[in-house]
Amino acid sequence: MHHAFHLRSFALLSVLALFQEMAAAEVVEVRNRDELASALRDAKPGTIIRIAPGNYGGGLSQGRLRGTKDQPIIIAGADPDKAPVIEGGGSGLHLSSPAHVELRDLIIAGANGNGLNIDDSGSTDTPAHDLVLRNIVVRDVGPRGNRDGIKLSGVNDFRIEGCQVERWGSSGSAIDMVGCHNGVVKECKFRDAGDSANGVQAKGGSSEILIQHCRFENAGGRAVNIGGSTGLPYFRPKDATCEARNITVEDCEFIGGMSAVAFVGVDGALVQHNTIYRPWRWPVRILQENTEPQFVASRRGRFFKNVVVFRSDEVREVVNIGASTAPESFEFSGNVWHCLDRSADTRRLVRLPVEETAGSYDKNPGLKDAEKGDLSIPGRKPQDAGARAAPTK
Repeated sequence: MHHAFHLRSFALLSVLALFQEMAAAEVVEVRNRDELASALRDAKPGTIIRIAPGNYGGGLSQGRLRGTKDQPIIIAGADPDKAPVIEGGGSGLHLSSPAHVELRDLIIAGANGNGLNIDDSGSTDTPAHDLVLRNIVVRDVGPRGNRDGIKLSGVNDFRIEGCQVERWGSSGSAIDMVGCHNGVVKECKFRDAGDSANGVQAKGGSSEILIQHCRFENAGGRAVNIGGSTGLPYFRPKDATCEARNITVEDCEFIGGMSAVAFVGVDGALVQHNTIYRPWRWPVRILQENTEPQFVASRRGRFFKNVVVFRSDEVREVVNIGASTAPESFEFSGNVWHCLDRSADTRRLVRLPVEETAGSYDKNPGLKDAEKGDLSIPGRKPQDAGARAAPTK
């Protein structure tokens, strides 16, 4: 009884502290573009910018938006059910060197450059850091060329949660990370890209990135591009020896697209517990596009406990291996492979660069209703291959 009283007292104090923090924050209500631009210019630690439903012209740009750990700056739709739309412009919204900033419940549409662009002002001395993007929708960007839905350059310590990107530039990425570190992309959805586009890309020295519980529907040439091809001036850090390092992709679902996962100039990556259904050309690629002498050959990728369902008349190779790579350093273990149109030939069709341990080639994994987009596996146990929880639909 005594303990219960103390717990209730602690909970009450926590609620009071939350109300006091909200009362101390400056809440700025905005209803038009001029008010929004002014609120961004004047924001200081603890400012909460609440954007009323409606349309706001894009091309908004703000430098050095700096909150603190205890008093972040929050930019949010006032009504999550009627998110404001930032429409058009070169970039819908561009933030340079922000810190301790959260964006949530916003729609960014129709930008002809990048939808949401966050960078370090071009200098590693002023990285963007401690950012949260939550419930952001970006759509109809470009549509031609290297135009990204969300572009992050020199961003550290970030979370992207519950976001959705639809229809981005024909050779861009839904999320493009260049020289980004210590980030999480979680419970997001990416759909309807061109054949040459990427879904989520981490390159330019990016490291320690987790891509988890995401859904990729026809998300381009490479739904997840672990690595890539970056010009030397854009690497962060400058002395990087690989495009990407320690990238994890897990519990995601992939439908269609040219390839699900590409390891490109990578030095260590883990792809585990994903479900891949009917890629158009290659489920997995191992490539090297940056051949400068300081870069290691693409190596040390691990592909564990994934379910891969494909058709022999669509897939050229299950694993596509390019020149100047180190495929012998990769590991494959516990994956379930199934060829829909030639089930008996699955083992022969799955040609891997190294011997797999505990792979399965002779049974249908039992996807619930893949043709209607349901890739769940009834009765699967947590340790079984495939996504361990249904990604966002």
